Amino acid sequence: MEKRRQIRLRAHIKEFVMPPITDGLVLGRASPIGHVAVGRALSLLSTTAFEHVEIHDDDVISDVLVRKAILRKIPPDELKAFILEQIKPAMGAEEILHLSLEVELLLEQKLG
Repeated sequence: MEKRRQIRLRAHIKEFVMPPITDGLVLGRASPIGHVAVGRALSLLSTTAFEHVEIHDDDVISDVLVRKAILRKIPPDELKAFILEQIKPAMGAEEILHLSLEVELLLEQKLG
């Protein structure tokens, strides 16, 4: 019987962008790196300011690092509620998830 062996290698290559995080990270309670270390790395890699938002008393999510510009548009408590309701069900405690957020403000003012 003739043996055949075939090896295939496929690579997806993407440019490393700075900062490596667009809008934020959600850190699981058992993630391999904590928010302090990630925050230090971000401060070295980027001039973009990130804010730490702690999630208290949750078994899956411990911390969120999010761009300060996002928190000027949405209050931290509302962001926390959104993350716990929408993202937590799809997340494991050992994971770190990238956040890409689109915040739209609708403003209205009656003049005169």
